[in-house]
Amino acid sequence: MNATGPSMPPTERELTITRVFDAPRARVFAAWTDAAQLAQWWGPKGFTNPICEFEARIGGRINIHMRAPDGTVYPMEGEIRELAPPERLAFANIAVDEAGRHLLEGFTTVTFTEENGKTRMTLQTRARAVVADAAAHLQGMEVGWTMSIERLEALLGRAR
Repeated sequence: MNATGPSMPPTERELTITRVFDAPRARVFAAWTDAAQLAQWWGPKGFTNPICEFEARIGGRINIHMRAPDGTVYPMEGEIRELAPPERLAFANIAVDEAGRHLLEGFTTVTFTEENGKTRMTLQTRARAVVADAAAHLQGMEVGWTMSIERLEALLGRAR
């Protein structure tokens, strides 16, 4: 049980986002698993990814450094736990500080279902704050993921 008071942010959060893309399933899956494509859409609007490494294999490493418009860098590392092209991807995702200290620990599962030439993507993610000051970052989780998915949709639209 979480012992937070009314003014304290929650230390755990879960989120599900479903989106239908006008693109074939293999194309949407590739946008998640090819580092060059991933770097183009990962993160909120205005962010860039000067480092984006994604080893598309079970046990593969993920290393993404998101740079905010103000220049602040938000490193994220992780490991691929499931990879079933083009149906399913699951990975641990951990927000770290400059020293590599865990701030947030998360797990994300993305499924891709073919629907008449389009793709239904369902993203399920959960995260928990490992240090007290990281709990505030959970508040922006839905907005951040929604912006990322909008950027993915724009990337898929350009590729047609």
